[in-house]
Amino acid sequence: MNPQTIPFQQTSGTMANDLNKRCNQFVYNRIVVTLISITIGLTLGLHPVLAQQPSENPYQKDRVDQAVDKAIAYLVSQQRENGAITSRSADTAMSSLAIMAMASVGHQPSDDTPTGRAMNRALNFVLQADRQDDQGYYGRGDGSRMYGHGIITLMLTEMLGMGVSDQQDAAIHDRLQRAIDLILAAQQVPKRSGHQGGWRYEPNANDADLSVSVWQVMALRSAKNDGLQVPVKAIDDAIEYLRNSYSSPLEPDGQPRDPVAGFSYTPGGGPSFAMTAAGLLAMQVCGQYESPLVTGAADWLLEHPPKWDQRFCLYGTYYFAQGMHGRGEEHAKTARQQVEEMLLSHQQADGSWVAENGEERSRGGVYGTSMAVLSLSVKYHYLPIYQR
Repeated sequence: MNPQTIPFQQTSGTMANDLNKRCNQFVYNRIVVTLISITIGLTLGLHPVLAQQPSENPYQKDRVDQAVDKAIAYLVSQQRENGAITSRSADTAMSSLAIMAMASVGHQPSDDTPTGRAMNRALNFVLQADRQDDQGYYGRGDGSRMYGHGIITLMLTEMLGMGVSDQQDAAIHDRLQRAIDLILAAQQVPKRSGHQGGWRYEPNANDADLSVSVWQVMALRSAKNDGLQVPVKAIDDAIEYLRNSYSSPLEPDGQPRDPVAGFSYTPGGGPSFAMTAAGLLAMQVCGQYESPLVTGAADWLLEHPPKWDQRFCLYGTYYFAQGMHGRGEEHAKTARQQVEEMLLSHQQADGSWVAENGEERSRGGVYGTSMAVLSLSVKYHYLPIYQR
C-alpha cells in the first residue's frame, strides 16, 4: 500500500453516556437520510400515490445501491473461519477496511443480519489480544506496519460505542487507547527538517510520508471526536507537516505562491492524484476547510480526475470522493459523478473490484472492494469521521 511502491480516563457512567450518544448519532444519521429521501420524493411528486403510477416503485434501489449490495455480499463471502475478512495478507488491516466499508453504507455489528454478524465476527478477530503487541502496535502482527496501524485504529474509533455488548465496547476502548498512544509517541520521534509532525512505516522512523500520515491523522481526529484525549499540539503539528507537503511554496503569510497546486508524497516533491486527494481530506479532517491549500488542491483535482488505469487509482479515489464531498457544491457533484461512472463500469460479476494497476492489484479483492465501497459511500455519509 506504499504509494511510491504501494490521559483518557472516564468514569464508567460517563463512558457509557458517550458511547450511547455515539450510537444514537449513528442511528439518527440513518433516519435523517431516509426521511430526506422520502421528502425529496414527495416534493418532486415521486410518491406512487401522487404520481398515480402504482406499477413503478420510486424508492427502488438505483445502480449505486445495487452495486454496493453486491460488494457487501462479496466481502461477507470472503470471511474466514477465524473471522478475518481478507483475500491476501495483512488480515487485521484488511478486516478493518472491510468493517469500515460495511459501516459506511449503514451496517452495524449489532444488526441481526448476515452482514451484521460478519462485522461482529471480524471485529472480534481484530480485538484478539495477539493482534496488538505490548506497545499497542497493530502493524507488526500482520505485517501492515503503520499503514495498517492507522487503518485499524481508525476503524476502532468509528466502532467505539457500536459493540454488541458492554464487554466488546470495553475491549474496543482498551485496544484503541493503546493504539492512539502509540500514534502520538511515533509523531514525537525527532525527524529531519520538514518531516516533523508526520509518520512513516514504523513507529520509530525519523522521516515521514503523506500516505502513512493521513491514516494517523484521521485516527487522531476520530479519537478526539470520541472524547479521547488527543493533544491540540498533535493536530497542529500534523497540519504543519501537511503544509510542508504542499507542492507550491508558501509565502510568509501562508498563502501558496501557486493558487492551484497539489500535495506530494514527501516534502519537496511534485503533486500526484492520490497524494493530492489524501492531503485534501487530511486538511479537512484537521478542520482546515477554508484553507487556501484545500481550495488549491480541490481545484487541482478538478483538472486531474481519477483514471482507472493510473497508479493507486482506488487508493486515491477513496480520498478524492470523501475530500471533494467535503468541499461541497460543484466539486462534490462533479467528483461523485466521476467516481460512480468509473467504479460502476469496473465492478466484477461477483461484486468485487480488483485494481488494474499492479501495486493495488496485488492487494486482492477485499482491499479493492472495500476502497470502492468507501468511495461510493458519500451517497450515504454515515461514518462520523467524514462529517463536517
